Amino acid sequence: MDLSTSVKVCFKKYATFEGRAQRSEFWYFCLFCLLVGIVTLYIDISVLGYSVEEEYTPLNTIAYLAVFIPSISVTARRLHDIGKSGWWMLLALTGIGIILLIVWYATEGEKKKNRFGIPIKIK
Repeated sequence: MDLSTSVKVCFKKYATFEGRAQRSEFWYFCLFCLLVGIVTLYIDISVLGYSVEEEYTPLNTIAYLAVFIPSISVTARRLHDIGKSGWWMLLALTGIGIILLIVWYATEGEKKKNRFGIPIKIK
């Protein structure tokens, strides 16, 4: 799966917390979110005249809100792909749990059907 396909799938499944997501879908969407954040922050600072020290800038905040729910849903689907419940993403709230989550996000998904559905096949 490439970047554009991943973004399309994640926005198509905007609030779908069921099913599975491959590693490429998850990581490309993370890359997309990072790039959108950098670009909107750059526009806020250089074009709109906001300061780097400001907590909230308008375009960056709008972009963050636009990708917030799809980010949570693709994360839940990614955890489903390795056989874990989407609720495991709450480990990030502990701080140290982020390390385990990154390892799980990078783990190859189960090749067989699990309780969250059949594996995703990319054509």
